[in-house]
Amino acid sequence: MTAKDTGLTREGFMRWFGLGGKRRHGGGDGQRASSSTEGAGAEDPRDRRRRQTLEDISRFLLAHGLPVSTFTLDVAHDIVTGANPALAQLVAERVNSRDQITSDWLEDVIEAQNRENGVEQLHALVHRLESSVAAFSSTATAARTATKDYNTALKAHVGGLGAIGNDDVIAELTRLARDMISRTRDIERELSRSEKETRTLQKSLVDARREAEMDHLTGLPNRRAFEAVLRAEFAATRDSGEPLCVAFCDIDNFKRVNDAHGHEAGDRILRAVALSLAGISNDKCHVARHGGEEFVVLLRGKSTTEAWNILDDARERLAARKFVNRATDRPFGRISFSAGIADVHAYGDPREALRVADEALYRAKSAGRNCVLTADQSVADLEAARAA
Repeated sequence: MTAKDTGLTREGFMRWFGLGGKRRHGGGDGQRASSSTEGAGAEDPRDRRRRQTLEDISRFLLAHGLPVSTFTLDVAHDIVTGANPALAQLVAERVNSRDQITSDWLEDVIEAQNRENGVEQLHALVHRLESSVAAFSSTATAARTATKDYNTALKAHVGGLGAIGNDDVIAELTRLARDMISRTRDIERELSRSEKETRTLQKSLVDARREAEMDHLTGLPNRRAFEAVLRAEFAATRDSGEPLCVAFCDIDNFKRVNDAHGHEAGDRILRAVALSLAGISNDKCHVARHGGEEFVVLLRGKSTTEAWNILDDARERLAARKFVNRATDRPFGRISFSAGIADVHAYGDPREALRVADEALYRAKSAGRNCVLTADQSVADLEAARAA
């Protein structure tokens, strides 16, 4: 889930990270600093910003009991200055859920971000290579065609030269022309082989792109692949007038599974939920792993009510299954997910629709988990439906 937007102000960041609100004035260090400033003249704004950043970094480390190291200082700097907004959101979510911020957790998050950045770079490289290879393929095809045409025309001229007579000059010209025919034929064969190699390389690049856009744990498309599909489907349905819904699904109490059974067992649960959600996918329903224990679903041609029915049915079937850890024969307990759904075209911007779906997911979690809420449903609506 993404944190609710509290405004990217310094006070907003402090509230996100559990570090309090605005500073109090008129006492302690603040008063001494003020007196010092009055005595020495106006303070340089750059010095004041640097001092404030150092104070915020210190407060972040102290508030979460983190050790002072190069790593934690870098991380704290990126958080309090907004240099890494994705990390800031993850920290905010963890603070809101009252989970501890530890060095190990931060290292895992940074490692995951580095892997994702590597995938992005690979994706960009593959795209550039595909463009270059396509251009080369087109040039090679044109060159081979031109060479073949030239060879055909040259053969016709050679036949004409041979019919003129047996003069030594004509004979020499004929010999040279035939040599040129042989050479152009060799060039044509080389170009034909280059075309075949280019097609093979193009297929390899397509495979590399597919590999870069797949989540290897679950076999589902990853977030990058999903974002590309979302942009394409948004444009297509906006022009056709078809409905388009997006949903966030989050496994309930997944941390409890990892803590009780270990990460390998947690990975098996992730794959099981992914397989369950993949069962609803088709050419108009796209399912991807968004990250962690969160999945995202795009449903084309479905209203929010229809999307709710599809996801709630998937939720119900998953919650009814009995999962057992085969390594220990211990049951996992009920495995379920919560979900939030939004009508993409109701917001005009896919990113805004994702944010609204995430808020609906947050409400579903607050309502007791193992339920699905649409953007226009409240927790009261859900409770009323349950009571009925």
